Amino acid sequence: MYLKNITKKSNSWTHLNVINFVLTEEVDMNIKKFFLYITIVLSLLSFGSIAKAGDYPDRPISVMVAYNPGGATDFQARLVTMMAAHPKKDYLGQPIVIVNKPGAGGKVGWNWFASKARKDGYDLAAYNIPHFVSQSIVFDDTKYNIDNLEPIANWGADPAVLIVSKDSQFNSVSDMVKFAKANPGKVTFSGAGKFVGHHIAFLQFQKASGAKLTYVPHTGGVPALAAVKGGQVMAGFNNLSDAFRSQNDIKILAIADLQREKTFLPNVPTLKEEGLDVDNSSVNFRGIMAPKGTSPEIIEYLAAKVPLMFNDKKTLKQMKKGGSPVRIMNRAEVQEMWKARKVSLTKLLAGLKP
Repeated sequence: MYLKNITKKSNSWTHLNVINFVLTEEVDMNIKKFFLYITIVLSLLSFGSIAKAGDYPDRPISVMVAYNPGGATDFQARLVTMMAAHPKKDYLGQPIVIVNKPGAGGKVGWNWFASKARKDGYDLAAYNIPHFVSQSIVFDDTKYNIDNLEPIANWGADPAVLIVSKDSQFNSVSDMVKFAKANPGKVTFSGAGKFVGHHIAFLQFQKASGAKLTYVPHTGGVPALAAVKGGQVMAGFNNLSDAFRSQNDIKILAIADLQREKTFLPNVPTLKEEGLDVDNSSVNFRGIMAPKGTSPEIIEYLAAKVPLMFNDKKTLKQMKKGGSPVRIMNRAEVQEMWKARKVSLTKLLAGLKP
């Protein structure tokens, strides 16, 4: 009594093992029963695992925002997730709770997320590009990069804008550049930390203008904007969406993009129109991501549902009302965008001095 040939295929304990064997006529029936028993047990284990995965989500999901409450990322994250649990919509069926972990231009929150977030689908985070990509290139103490994070979907693209206080002496980009060249280092700029979109726009602006400027990093866009309003700094780069909602308190001199924002700021010129070689490298792409190690089934589920949630009519209406540019991208598109931005930012940052 012996086994003449046994072949076995097994991908994981969540997949049914397929056992093909050819037995001689002398094989004892007990052995056949034994293999049949094992096959049935593995089948039951497989079905149980699939049923468990199918229950996701069965409780609220948290989305970590690495910036202060009230800032553009926080404001938009709350808008684009507000329909998650709507009973008449086939989105997530559970509410999303925003958790803020601000500090160091996003580094505090993203370091926490990359190292401590649960990988069960209940800990997600908002990403900001170019912020976390440029920081992972420049700083040695970042625990995050495009290889240990999983993009789900993108909801928007928010350009940086050049702003000054309402009572500022500067009424145009040329006014500022002329003064800055005559007073090296005196013109101070605020922004939401180092090597975030605001800082990249500042570095490009400084290089293109030929003026010596001073950058003052803040913990996020909200305090950076407040510093401009309150006169603690002479100027700043901030999010278009935040600036749009603060137009009564500031002047918006230019936009750091390749074209004007026709929906929200049609009369504001680009820096290129002002004669400065500043491109769209600082445009802030925002979306949702999961930590590496989250199961492929959950990633696939979220990648299918989240873009639909972003594209909800009520959500789009509120985003427009809040001056928040929308650019919805699926998981595959975001993966390609992340890779492309890493290449372009590596080249850009090599030529820009902090």
